[in-house]
Amino acid sequence: MDEIINKVEKSGLITIDLEDFYPKEKRVLFDLKDYLYEGLVLKEKDFREKLSKLDWEIYKNTYVAIICSSDVIIPSWSYLLIASYLTGIAKLISFGTLEDLERDIYTEIIEKMDKETYQDKKIIIKGCSRKPVPQNAYIQLIQKLKPLASSLMFGEACSTVPIYKRKK
Repeated sequence: MDEIINKVEKSGLITIDLEDFYPKEKRVLFDLKDYLYEGLVLKEKDFREKLSKLDWEIYKNTYVAIICSSDVIIPSWSYLLIASYLTGIAKLISFGTLEDLERDIYTEIIEKMDKETYQDKKIIIKGCSRKPVPQNAYIQLIQKLKPLASSLMFGEACSTVPIYKRKK
């Protein structure tokens, strides 16, 4: 009987699965609404006092999205004040929804990826995932890899869609 040869492995293809980069740390939504007077008005003195009494350590090593779910006008400095308390405690701080937070998490991950690993390589970007990988992460990944890779494909090794191939 002939030996089974893994042609995909021998092809030099590199598969990137963004799900593999998904951080396990907790995601938290910090709703500024909970710190407003009657849920409607930001009174600076009261707001600062509430924030100063908060146990910020509950956000240690978490990803935090700051938002105000009330339909009220909030001064920009209030978000900055919250961010200043979270800085050095939270793993990442973002403005917006939990979906915005995921987008920012992946932006950071993709920016930190080692370029050298992908220089002149044939790359498959795996598309199916069970974790919430934002669509924008795939777009950012293409932008990072196109100047490096000899070719980019999307899908699985057995069934890919060509995205880019460098001209010789």
